[in-house]
Order: sequence, then C-alpha cells, then structure tokens
Amino acid sequence: MTAATRRPVAPSRDTEGTGRAACHHGEILQGVFLDERRRPVHALVTLPMNGPGSTARFAPRPDSAPDEVTVTPAGRTKARAAAVLAVRECAARRAAQPCGGELTLTGDLPVGLGMGSSTSDVIATVRAVADAWGMSLPSETIARIAVRAEGASDPLMHGTRPLLFAQREGRVLEVLGSALPPTVVVGCALAQGAPVDTLSLPAPHHDGDLAAYGHLRRMLRRAVTSADTGLLGRVSTASARLRQRVLHHEEFPTLTGIADGTGAVGVQIAHSGNVAGILFDPRTPGLRHRLRRCTRALDREGIAPTRTFTTFASPISEEFPWTNTSRKPSAART
Repeated sequence: MTAATRRPVAPSRDTEGTGRAACHHGEILQGVFLDERRRPVHALVTLPMNGPGSTARFAPRPDSAPDEVTVTPAGRTKARAAAVLAVRECAARRAAQPCGGELTLTGDLPVGLGMGSSTSDVIATVRAVADAWGMSLPSETIARIAVRAEGASDPLMHGTRPLLFAQREGRVLEVLGSALPPTVVVGCALAQGAPVDTLSLPAPHHDGDLAAYGHLRRMLRRAVTSADTGLLGRVSTASARLRQRVLHHEEFPTLTGIADGTGAVGVQIAHSGNVAGILFDPRTPGLRHRLRRCTRALDREGIAPTRTFTTFASPISEEFPWTNTSRKPSAART
C-alpha cells in the first residue's frame, strides 16, 4: 500500500489486513554472548527455512475496546496478545482511537518442534494488523511487540540474513553477513517428533561458557564472510553439543555418527525443540547419493526424516521436498 492510499484514521468495518511470516529450522548457534557494553546476553543465530509459515487475517471492529480481539483457532494467546499490542501501536502512530477485531490464523507448522511456530504466528499477526491500518511497521518495532507478547522471540521479522539476535530483548547484536554459507540440510525429528514445552526447559546458565561462545561467534563470523560451509558445520555441531546438557537427546550420538558416515559437515538442532538437521556442503562430490544414504540411515535408526532444503536457491529442495512422507512429523498445532 502506497503512502497516497494510506488511511488517515482508524480502519473501517469492511477493512481486512493480511500478514505472512516464515519459519526457521532451529538454531545454528545459541548461548550467552557479550554485547556492545560487555554485558552477558542470551542470543542466537537461526537457520532460516523457506516454505512453511503462518498467515494471518485481521478484521477490525470499530468502536470495540482495543483488547476485544477474538482468535481463530482458539488458544493462540500469544498471537492475540500481539494483535492487541499492534493495534495500540498503529493507533498511536495515527493518533486514532484503537479498536479490537477478529484474528484468523492459518499455517502448516507443527508446534513444539523448535521451528518458531509461535513467533511466526505473532509476526504474521502484527503485519496483518498493520496492513489493516494501512501501514507497515519497522522490523525493530515488530521485534519489540513479539518479545512483549511471547517473552522471547526468534528474529524471523528481520528476514533471512544471519543475525546474532538477543531473543529476550528483541534486538540485533550483530549482523554476521548477507547470507549463510551454501548448505544442504537433511531435516529430521528427534524423539519421534514429540513437541517440547519450551517453558518447561530449565533456564540456561552459560556464564562460565562466555569464552567458548565468544570463540564460536568469531568462527561463525568467519564462516559467513568466507562462505565456508565446513566451518559453519563445526560451529553448529559444537553449539548443539553444548546444548545437550539441557536437552539430553538420546539420538544425538546417532545423529553425529550418521553425519560422519555420510560425509556431512556437521549437525544442527533446535535449542528448544526436537527438530534437527544434518548439514552438507553442496559442492561435495556425489551429493545426491550422500543425501539418499543419509535419509536411509536416519530411517533405519528410527529418526524420522522430514524436509531436505538449502540455504540458497536450488532444485534440490524441489527434488527432495519431503524425503519420507510416511514418517513426516505429525505434531498438531494447538
């Protein structure tokens, strides 16, 4: 919507806004890092994933209270909270009276696997509300709203650039570059794809690992700058090993063993879920054969393969959209 067509006042009853947000495939790196003031801050770098995501539609109800927001499906409390906050933000920017509305969410993301389903819902919601008000909110504002609605947020509102993002503060600590090194990811679901209650996980205490995470941060910066997929795999695997002190995945040694046996550069996991991936350099000889061997090995070990995708435009993602549809995670959205 152009500036010339933006509505100067609150939206009318027949106005509807739409918003869309992608997901991610867990983290490449997550831990505690020093910020610009040398203060320890929890932060992460996600692995972006195109395709799945959330779509939101918001229909304002003029003259209703701003907190009178209904959500379909019911139970999306974080998205509802984000809608209320976004309405107030948009109204303040227009010096108009805020109002409630009807929020409808659709998408194809399973909950609890660590793919950012709640953040995707929240970002799509904020964008839909803003669209209904005839505006587009800055990514920094969306991040602030998302953290208020969720308590912590993934950096999906900033697109696919590799960012070190303070998830509890909603701010970017460092832009590592324009894109991750070229990587092929064989996705899978640990623990039979069972959802993880993120709030039930113990609070991480990594202050003693500041030096280790600082080293991994420098390695990842170098990997991005030099497009070094092998170095990316080393960082991701090291971060995943550190996180096993909290997650205790029984399949983790099997996962790393399959990676070693098929010539992968490493593994990655969701640091608050059961989604995981085996990372390959696309320049590896016999790549397609290795991908098939990897998928078969996962299946033999009872680890459900999911989607094979890339960090770059490639026909591989189209050739192997779901490596084993009979074992695709079926965690229902709630």
